[in-house]
Amino acid sequence: MLLTFAFIANALLAFIVILIHYEVLFQLDKNLPKVAHIAPRFKVLLGVIAVFAAHVLEIWIFALGYFATLQFPAMGTLAGEISGHGMLLDCAYLSFITYTTVGYGEIFAQGYLRYLTGVEALTGLILITWSASFLFIEMQQYWMMYKSNQTKQFK
Repeated sequence: MLLTFAFIANALLAFIVILIHYEVLFQLDKNLPKVAHIAPRFKVLLGVIAVFAAHVLEIWIFALGYFATLQFPAMGTLAGEISGHGMLLDCAYLSFITYTTVGYGEIFAQGYLRYLTGVEALTGLILITWSASFLFIEMQQYWMMYKSNQTKQFK
């Protein structure tokens, strides 16, 4: 029963953050070309800031997932160098190092909570590489536009 609950909760969290990420990239792709009063190279900067904010939001969603799961002791615990100042901050820290796949290891999950760390690491890897691909394409588009505008000015 607990494994089924863990599977459903983990799948739901992954689905939510993937949906958020998809929507952020979709809106950026749709709206960045419409921002005419900003130089093309700064559109890339806007994209980076928006993607960064999306990743932070997604990490916090996973952190809230850890925190909610910890309310059920049978689901598992956090172990290691727990700060004791607030379990939510420990969950956020675990989420940041897991999502980015840094995984220092001083805080780790035990029990069924471990499965969420695996799901988050895979999701984070996919979403970070998706962001990198998206931003690379945007950079190509807007920086080429910037370069062509610069050469037109000198002719």
